[in-house]
Amino acid sequence: MALRCTRTCQQYLLHLAQDNIDFRLPEIKALLSLRGKQFCSEENFKEKSPFWLLNGVSEDDVRGLMERSVCAKSAFELWGHGRTHDELQTSLLKYPVEKMAPFTQQETTYKINVYTFNKTLVFQERIKKIDALEFLPFQGKVSLKNPEHIFCLLEDYGSDPNNIPNEPFHVYFGRWIADGQRELIRSHSVKKRHFIGNTSMEAGLSFLMANHARIKAHDLVCDPFVGTGSLLVACSHFGAYVCGTDIDYNIVHGIGKASRKNQKWRGPDENIRANLRQYGTEQFYIDVLVSDSSKAIWREGPLFDAIITDPPYGIRESTRRTGSQKEINKPPEDFCGESHIPVSMVYQLSDIFTDLLRFAAYYLVMGGRLVYWLPVYRPEYRDEIVPQHPCLRLVSNCEQALSSHTSRRLITMEKTKEVEDSDELALLLDSRFRPYRGHNAFREKYFSGVSKRTGRAEQGTPSNGGADVLSE
Repeated sequence: MALRCTRTCQQYLLHLAQDNIDFRLPEIKALLSLRGKQFCSEENFKEKSPFWLLNGVSEDDVRGLMERSVCAKSAFELWGHGRTHDELQTSLLKYPVEKMAPFTQQETTYKINVYTFNKTLVFQERIKKIDALEFLPFQGKVSLKNPEHIFCLLEDYGSDPNNIPNEPFHVYFGRWIADGQRELIRSHSVKKRHFIGNTSMEAGLSFLMANHARIKAHDLVCDPFVGTGSLLVACSHFGAYVCGTDIDYNIVHGIGKASRKNQKWRGPDENIRANLRQYGTEQFYIDVLVSDSSKAIWREGPLFDAIITDPPYGIRESTRRTGSQKEINKPPEDFCGESHIPVSMVYQLSDIFTDLLRFAAYYLVMGGRLVYWLPVYRPEYRDEIVPQHPCLRLVSNCEQALSSHTSRRLITMEKTKEVEDSDELALLLDSRFRPYRGHNAFREKYFSGVSKRTGRAEQGTPSNGGADVLSE
C-alpha cells in the first residue's frame, strides 16, 4: 500500500507515458526503493493518470529516478496546481518566495513551455496561457534556445479522446528537473540490433523488467532462458554483470537460420556477446552456456542478485528439456564425444515455473528478485494460479494483453528467506504451492482463439481484435 505524506513536504510532479500502464507503479516503487525511499501518494491518487505527485523525496532522488525510468517522461519541482487556472494562481501565490528566488533572479534566463494532455492548442492559445502567468516574480530574460531554467504549464484534459472538455480537469506548474529514459526504447530497438531471434524481447519491456528487478551496478544477473540476450542487454546497460543459459545450441552459438527477412543464415558474428558490444557493455558479459534449465549447473548457495527471464510458452519456441519417456541406453559415464546430442522431451509449463521458482529460492541472494513472464488464458485467470514458493514474496503482478483471450503477466518476486527442509515439505503438502496444471494447455487455448478469429474472417465477421504480439 502506498504511503501518504503531508502537503508541507516538497512535492514533485511526474509526467508518465500512457503505455504499459500496469507496469508504471511497480517500476517507480522499485527505483525509489533503490534509494531507500518509498512511494508516497496523495489521498486521491489515480494510478492511470498521466500525472503523479511525489512526496517525501529530494531532488536528487527524483534525478536518480529519472536516470532509470522508461515509464516516466519528465519530472518537475511542483510550484502549484489546481482544478482551474484560478486555483493554480492561488496555489502559486502560496508557494514560498525563497524557494522561487534562485530561479527568478535578474541574471538568470528561462523559458515557459505549455503541455496539454489529450488536447492540442494552437500557438496563440499557448501564448495566452503563458501571459496569464505574468504575476510570477520572474526578473530574468527569456531564452527560448538555451535557457538556464525551464518551467512548464501542464494541463490534463482526461483520457477520453471522444469527449475532450473545454477546460482542463487539472492544471500544474513547475520547474523542469529531468527527462526519463524513453530514448532507450529507440536506441536499443531490436530492429537495429545485431543479433535477434523470433522471440527477442522488445527494448522497452526489457528495461522495465530490469527496473522491476532493481538491477544496479556490479550486480550478477542470470537469465536461464536467455535466447538472444535481450534482457542481458538491458541489465548490462545499468552496469550489471550478466550470464545465462539456453537449451538451444544454435541460439547460444549464433548459428543456423536467420530471423531477419531476406537473410537465410546468421552471420559469423551474430551472437549475444556481439549485442553487448554493439551497445558498449561487452565488459559486463560473463558467458552464456548451453544447458537445460531444469537441471542446475551452478554451485550451491546464493549466487545471483537477480534472475530475469522470459520462458518459452510453446507458441514460437518449443518447451523442451533433456530426457526421454522411453527406456533408452544411456552413454557410458566416461563418454565425452563432441557429437553426442541429448534426447529432449516436452517441458510442461507448470514444471517450468515450478523449477524456475525453486531455482530462484536456492540461487538468489537474500532480497534478490525474480522477474519473469507468466502466460495466461484470461477467462480462467485468478490470482491463485500465479506460482508461489515459501521463500519468495510476490511484489507485483502486471498484465500485458496479447489478444482478447490471452495475456501474459510480468511477475516480480523477492527472496525473503533461505530454503529449509520444511519448505520442501510445504511444496508437496501445501495446496498454495502446488503447480497449476491449467498452464500446460496454454498453447491449445491460444491457438483455439486464433482458429476462431480465422473462421470469422473467412465468413466476413469482424473479430474482437487484440494484439497478438508474443515474445518468449
